[in-house]
Amino acid sequence: MQDHLFPDLPGSPPSATPAPPTDDAPAPKKSRGGTVQPAPADPALVDLALQLPPQLRFGGSSWNYPGWAGLVWDGEYAEAVLSKNGLAAYGQHPLFRTVSLDRNFYRALTASQYARYAAMVPDDFRFVVKAPSVVTDATVRDESGRGTQINPAFLSADLAVREFAEPALQGLGHRIGALVFQLSPLPRPVLADVPLLLERLAAMIAALPALTPTAPDAVVAVEVRDPQLMTPEFAAMLRSVGATWCLGLHAKMPPIEDQLPMLRALWPRPLVCRWNLHRRHGRYGYEDAEKLYGPFDKIVDPDPETRQALARVIAGTVKAGQNAFVTVSNNAEGCAPRTVATLAQEVADLLLR
Repeated sequence: MQDHLFPDLPGSPPSATPAPPTDDAPAPKKSRGGTVQPAPADPALVDLALQLPPQLRFGGSSWNYPGWAGLVWDGEYAEAVLSKNGLAAYGQHPLFRTVSLDRNFYRALTASQYARYAAMVPDDFRFVVKAPSVVTDATVRDESGRGTQINPAFLSADLAVREFAEPALQGLGHRIGALVFQLSPLPRPVLADVPLLLERLAAMIAALPALTPTAPDAVVAVEVRDPQLMTPEFAAMLRSVGATWCLGLHAKMPPIEDQLPMLRALWPRPLVCRWNLHRRHGRYGYEDAEKLYGPFDKIVDPDPETRQALARVIAGTVKAGQNAFVTVSNNAEGCAPRTVATLAQEVADLLLR
């Protein structure tokens, strides 16, 4: 099972090297014009990026944050400007070589929208793309997020192909890193028949078009929000269709240590990880985190235990020659660029040992 790639986490020593320093001076205000310029490259981050293997890609969860002025942008831009034109500047950050396209979860993107994003980033940039919720949420929800009825399109193979995989392949091409099917918390009737759930999920994934002829690095990953699905049967289903487990770091799921058996059962596979939310906020704490951490320009809640455990999993994965796609939300510690810098330094230290 290659257990040596995932050492016993409590006994592993923490990284002794601090993350590269960043400038905390306020960035100058920018106009509302359409062009977004990157922050001047930090030499320490450039050097750190050169220490990391090419198969390791870090990134954030979207890029439309004015609070990243001085860290990613050369000044403060309006959120709407960053949403439309910020990706090109984001892609010039020394450590950002992927991004999670979370917006696709709420409304499916078209091939032309994907193509526009692909044209804004370097050739070796890879996207982590969430499948639309119409495919991955078993319930239809109102504007408050409350489930109102069973979703008849849940795990629809036709929709997964037509509204997700085909447009992504057409628009992103070889820049696809991972297609992520994040299953929203499942209602009791669905969880009452897990074998049927696995059968339907496997059929949907098997129906997807082949990714590697167009996107050689691409992998299909499944993220869940119900810990009772972490079973050998779920891992066997993923293996049977060539998919992998998405390491979802979120209060709805157990910590990394408890998810490692799923990674071991699927080894060797690329690592897909989405660090979504600090555990202190609980299962429904996104709004609390947004209020506490905004404008997302500094670390508010350091989580060294999660960061160090994740660094060890990343190091083990890339040492074995596997790709790793790791995206970090601002809601993990308060500021994704600063979390990524610290995490990257800890991985670099482990790779030098």
